[in-house]
Amino acid sequence: MSEPRGWARHAPALRHRNFRRYFAGQAVSVLGSWIQTVAMSWVVYRLTGSAALLGLTAFLSQAPQLLISPLAGVWIDRHDRRRMLLAVQGLNMVQALALAGLAFAGALQPWHLVALAAVQGVLNSFDTPLRQSLLANLVADRRDLQSAVALNASVFTAGRFVGPPVAGLLLGLTSEAICFALNALSYLALVAAVLTMDLGDTRQHAARATSMAAALRAGFAFAWATPPIRTVLVSLAILNATASSAIVLMPIFAKEIFLGDASTLGWLLGAAGAGAVSATALLAGHRPLERIARLVWMGWIIGGAGLAGLCLVQRMELALPMMFLLGAGIAMTNVSTNALLQSLTPDTLRGRVISLFAALRFGMDAVGGLFAGLIAHRLGPVATVMIEAVLLVAALIWLAPRLRALRRQVD
Repeated sequence: MSEPRGWARHAPALRHRNFRRYFAGQAVSVLGSWIQTVAMSWVVYRLTGSAALLGLTAFLSQAPQLLISPLAGVWIDRHDRRRMLLAVQGLNMVQALALAGLAFAGALQPWHLVALAAVQGVLNSFDTPLRQSLLANLVADRRDLQSAVALNASVFTAGRFVGPPVAGLLLGLTSEAICFALNALSYLALVAAVLTMDLGDTRQHAARATSMAAALRAGFAFAWATPPIRTVLVSLAILNATASSAIVLMPIFAKEIFLGDASTLGWLLGAAGAGAVSATALLAGHRPLERIARLVWMGWIIGGAGLAGLCLVQRMELALPMMFLLGAGIAMTNVSTNALLQSLTPDTLRGRVISLFAALRFGMDAVGGLFAGLIAHRLGPVATVMIEAVLLVAALIWLAPRLRALRRQVD
C-alpha cells in the first residue's frame, strides 16, 4: 500500500475499509456503554447514598478482568476472534436489557446492581482484549497499526467526552431505564459492522499446539522477559490504581462538594473525556516508537498535576480544567502503552499480551476504585484524592529512571 497522503497522514488507519466500518460501529457501542456507566453510578448513589457501594459496583464491573482477562487471552489466540466478539456483544446486550427491564418495572434494587455489575465485569474480561487484539486484522499495512490503536482509543475517550453529558441530559429528561435500553441497542451497531467485514481466519493456529497452562505461561514469560513491555505494564498498573480510580468518586464530588446533580456529574466526566480526546489525537498519525515511549512519561506528569489540583479546588469551574488534565494524562499513558505493546508483540502472542494490558488497565482501576470508595466513606472524597496524589508522586519518583530508559530500549 502506498504512503498515506493528505488527511490520511494524520489518521492512516482510516484508509482501510474494515477499520472504517469497525470504527463507526465501535463509536456507537462505546457511546452507549458510557451512557450506561454514568446511569449506573447515578442510580447506585441515588438509591443508597453509599460511597462504599459506589466503589463496590465500579470494582465488580472491572475487577474480574484482573484474573479472567489473561485466561481469555489464550482463548482469543486459539479461536476465531470475530465469532467470539459477536457472541460477547450478544451477552452484553442481554445484560443491558436486564437492567432496563428492572428499571422500567420499578423493581431495581441495590443487589441487582451489584450482581449485574459483576456480570458486566466478566463479559468485559473477554470484550476488551477481543476488541483490542482484532485491530491487527483490520489494517492491511502493519505500519498503520499504531494509528488504528490510537483511533480506537480516541473512540473510547470521545465516548467519555460525549457520553456523560448525554447521560446527564437523558437522566434529567427521562430515566435510568432509557439509558440502559439505549446501551442495549448500541451493541447492534458493532455487530452489524463486524458482520460486513472480510477478515478471513482470525485464529492463530500455532497457539493451539500447546496446553492452556503452557500457552498462558508463554504469554507471561514473553511480557516479563521483554524490558520495554515489563516497564510499561508496571507503569500502567500503578497509574490506573491511583489517578484513574479517582473517577469513581465523581458522583460524590458532583453532589456533595459542588452541590450539583446528574448534569454536574456529566460535565465533570465530560471534562476528563475532553482531555483524553486531546491526548489521543497526538497518536493518530505515524510516530516513531521512541516518541511514543516519551508520551508514557508525559502522561504521568500531566495526570499527576490534574489529580493534585483536584483535591485543592472547591469550585466547579476550577475543577473542570483539573479533570481535563487528569483525563489527558491517563489517556496519554494508556494509549501509548497500548501502541507500544501492539508494535512489540508478535501475532501469535497478541491476544495474551493485550489481555495483560486489559487486566491491568481495568483491573487495577477497579481495585483502586474500590479502595477509593472505602476510604472516601471514612475520610471524604477530598482527603481520598489527596492520598492518591501523594501515592502517585511517590510512584513517579521510583519509576522515573525506568521510564527514561524506556525511550532507549525501543529506539
